[in-house]
Amino acid sequence: MNQRRSFLKSSVVIASAMGVPALARAAVAQPNERILRLYNTHTGETLKSVFWAEGQFVPDALADINHLLRDHRNNKIAPMDPQLLVLLERISGKLGKDNLVHIISGYRSPESNRLLAERSNGVAKHSMHLEGKAIDVRMPGRALASVHKAALSARSGGVGYYPSSQFVHLDTGRLRNW
Repeated sequence: MNQRRSFLKSSVVIASAMGVPALARAAVAQPNERILRLYNTHTGETLKSVFWAEGQFVPDALADINHLLRDHRNNKIAPMDPQLLVLLERISGKLGKDNLVHIISGYRSPESNRLLAERSNGVAKHSMHLEGKAIDVRMPGRALASVHKAALSARSGGVGYYPSSQFVHLDTGRLRNW
């Protein structure tokens, strides 16, 4: 893959809620490429990235996505399961083209998970967020029930529906829903 192609694949736009100037690089999806538009609701960062191209995952794009999906409580970064990104892209695609996905929770460090589990009985002590295999999302302009329905129709991993908290949980574990 030439340098220009690599640059396009790892494109990212990050904007801070504190008004830090954004870094902008073009992300243009071609046939057989997978692209995600993500917004971290806790950090205010956004990202648009082609994470799959030419038959493989794009390492620089995965690193950018891992950074955006980090534990916002302590800035710990862990590798996210690439299959989770494929699942998220499939679900987003079922609801239209170029959807912005709001990230409520991506990776969760053991410290953060322990804290959340102590505060709520809705947090699993052995959450798949700890392994980078789960993500909690919503899509502005799309009814949460539609996101839930699209996730169920993907028939891949776990799907949790939390309408009172306004998010859908997705993971790459065994097929189940709640």
